[in-house]
Amino acid sequence: MNERAWQAGAATGIGSMPGTDATEAAAVIFGELPDFPHEPELPSRGVGADLLGRTAGLLVDLAVEVVPSGYRVAARPGHDHRRAVDLRRWDLDVLQEAAGRPPLLKTQVAGPWTLGAGIELPRGHRVMTDRGALREFSESLLEGLRTHVNELAARTGAKIVVQLDEPSLPAVLAGALSTPSGYGNVPAVHAPEARDLLAHVIDGAKSITGQPVIVHCCAKRPPFELLREAGAGAIAFDLTVVDLSSAMLDEIGETWDAGVELFLGLTPATQSEKDLRALARPALDLVDRLGFNRSILAERAVPTPVCGLAEAADEWLRRALSLTRDLGKAFLEPPEGW
Repeated sequence: MNERAWQAGAATGIGSMPGTDATEAAAVIFGELPDFPHEPELPSRGVGADLLGRTAGLLVDLAVEVVPSGYRVAARPGHDHRRAVDLRRWDLDVLQEAAGRPPLLKTQVAGPWTLGAGIELPRGHRVMTDRGALREFSESLLEGLRTHVNELAARTGAKIVVQLDEPSLPAVLAGALSTPSGYGNVPAVHAPEARDLLAHVIDGAKSITGQPVIVHCCAKRPPFELLREAGAGAIAFDLTVVDLSSAMLDEIGETWDAGVELFLGLTPATQSEKDLRALARPALDLVDRLGFNRSILAERAVPTPVCGLAEAADEWLRRALSLTRDLGKAFLEPPEGW
C-alpha cells in the first residue's frame, strides 16, 4: 500500500488548467505528462467547475446550491448541483477520448476540512461547525469517490491515485475562518481532531484505489506533521513560497525520513524566463540544507507546477508542463554540473 504508484523521474500537475475547453486541456495534459497525467480542472467555467463545486458533484445523497455567500446545503438537487454533476460527466467523456491507456491517472477532490469549511449548512454556518454533518459529508465523499474512481479505471484502464486538496486546513487549525456575521471567527479545530478525520478519509481513499494518497496544501506553512500522522503517502506544496524556518525544515526532514513523498511545486504558473537549473534550485537547496543526498529527489520527490495553472496563458501552458516533465527527468539523471 505504501509503494509509490508512479515511476522515478515522473512529473505531474496539481489539477487546475486555464480556459473552458476540456478537450484542449486533456490533450495538453496527456501530451506533456504521459507518465503521470491528471484529471483536468477548469474553474473558469464557473459554478460546479471549481474545487468545491466539482467535489460536491460527487457527493451521494447530499446536494448543494449557490447563494450569495457561496455553496450551501440544499434540500434536493437543483440547477447548481446538476450543473456540477453534468460537467463531471462531460469531462469523463472527454478524458476517455484523450487518455488512451495511461499507466496512471490522478484525480483531485477537496479534502474533508476544506469541504466542511467551504460549504454552509442551511442556516448559514459552515458544515465544519457541526461534527455530525461534517462526518456525514466525509462518508458521502468517500462513497462518491469510490464510484468515480471505479469509472475512471474502467474508462482508462489506469491505476487511479487520489489527491485531497486541503487549502483551508491551515485556517481551520488557526481559527482564522470567519463566522456568518463576519464579526468573529469559527473556533480553531484542535490538531488531533483534524488529524483523525483526515486519516479516516485517507484510509478510505487508500482502500478504494490501493494506492498512496496525496494531500495538497500550498500554504506558507503546511501542517506537515499532521498530514504525515494522518497517513498521507505524499504531500504536495509550493516550495517557492513555503516558510523554510528551522522548525519547518525539521518537519520536512522528518516527513522525508518517514518515507513520505514530497510533490514539490517548482514551475511558475505564469510566464517565466528561468531555465531548468534555476527552476530546480529551490529543490536542490532544500536537499542540501536538510543534509540528504540529492538522489532523494529521484527516490521520494515529484516536481509539479507551483499551485495550479488556472491563470496560465496559452503560450505558457505547454511550456510549463514540459519544463515540469524535464525537471522530473533531471531529478532522475542530473545534468552535468548540478
